[in-house]
Amino acid sequence: ETLQRIVSTLVNKNDEIHNFIDMLNHTISNVQVNSSNAISELDEEFDGLYSVLHEMKGSMANTIQQEEARKIQALQDQLSQCSRALESSEELLELAVQSLDIKNPVELLEAARQIKDSVTVASAFRLSLKPKVSDSMTHMMVDFALEKRMLQAVKFLPVPKAPEIDIAACLVADNCITVSWRMPEEDSRIDHFVLEYRKTNFDGLPRLKGEQHWELVDYIKATQYTLSGLKFDTKYMNIRVQACNKAVAGEYSDPVTLETKAFVFSLDSSSSHLNLKVEDTYVEWDPTGGKGQEKIKGKENKNRSNTASPKRSTNSPRASARGSRDRFAGESYTVLGDTAVESGQHYWEVRAQKDCKSYSMGVTYRNLGKFDQLGRTNSSWCIHINNWLQTTFSAKHNNKAKTLDIPVPDRIGVYCDFDGGQLSFYDANSKALLHTFRTKFTQPLLPGFMIWCGGLTVSTGLQVPSAVKTLQKSENGLGGSTSSLNNVA
Repeated sequence: ETLQRIVSTLVNKNDEIHNFIDMLNHTISNVQVNSSNAISELDEEFDGLYSVLHEMKGSMANTIQQEEARKIQALQDQLSQCSRALESSEELLELAVQSLDIKNPVELLEAARQIKDSVTVASAFRLSLKPKVSDSMTHMMVDFALEKRMLQAVKFLPVPKAPEIDIAACLVADNCITVSWRMPEEDSRIDHFVLEYRKTNFDGLPRLKGEQHWELVDYIKATQYTLSGLKFDTKYMNIRVQACNKAVAGEYSDPVTLETKAFVFSLDSSSSHLNLKVEDTYVEWDPTGGKGQEKIKGKENKNRSNTASPKRSTNSPRASARGSRDRFAGESYTVLGDTAVESGQHYWEVRAQKDCKSYSMGVTYRNLGKFDQLGRTNSSWCIHINNWLQTTFSAKHNNKAKTLDIPVPDRIGVYCDFDGGQLSFYDANSKALLHTFRTKFTQPLLPGFMIWCGGLTVSTGLQVPSAVKTLQKSENGLGGSTSSLNNVA
């Protein structure tokens, strides 16, 4: 009876395995059919799209085929396990049937025991009769209805409208110009902006003649851009902006003109001491004493005609500011700027060479004598640095000196407020105040420099830094301290 139950169980299991094998084969067929249907539907979807999507089609079809292969492999592995289990079960079933013909009770009992043990460990009873994967491929379907509508709405890219520069939001400060603009209407297809600028001495719209070429800044992603490191050697700057999309650039905005006025001057080599070698904004000590230069210049003067050079015409502002004067001589190793300060607030910076032994910087009236030194007259103001033997730092005016017990910066800023009667010196890097002269200027001022054993570089065309303006407001608001060297000139 036990053996009959075992045989009955095996028969049932055998039928289940047969049915499961049929189901697996059917599932494999469905996977293949459904995969084929999925690729067909994918073909239909891709047929409605532009050719640029065909690369996506191949990739997605490959994914479906990989999914198909994965499922089929899983099912085939399961099918192989079932086939092996079925083969083992059939062999065991055949052995059991043969055992029923045994007449000897002892042999029958032993055969039944062996069959029972074999059935207990038979792999057929350890099989999961549930497919490891389903035959569904719906998760691999695509629907391009939305994309089709988007593609149907695609038209030629329109030409972007001209941006509008927001003059109120533009800022000119610290030798930088921040330009802000906006589009007249929102345009999400704008890819980047192009900004063009050029320097000019004319207010208002750009002129066709006498203008510099436009400088271009391309691929600006934001609606604001800062032009930095500028030298404001003209009074104004024209600016315009252009919007671009992937295909075409629009019209330029109406150009705007921003004021960029700053104090610009060069060093006057014609009246500098012969021991000084002057090149535009650089002056260097010449140990030869200038004797060779004196001979050369003497020959040049003889060969010159009485006609004034266009660059040094008496009608030019620099020529009138410089005036006619002899060269500095003796121990007045001086060079002046060629442009006078007659009003307003101005700023320039001076950098000395590291091995410079002695130098001064400041301002003076035109009446500085050829043998006079900066700070030793009642019409000149300066700070003086002496690095000979030991370093001394002092402010000088009217032949009086005030020691400045502070480190000497490597770059010094000079701020001159002509109308406010103030001359201040700053650490150009930190904008820390070094010293201030207060007086009433009654004549135009020329920038002045003294140099011995070394060189100085002057940076002009600089605006008054914002930090300096802030310090001036704070100092003037608090009343400020008056230097003991100040006077009313």
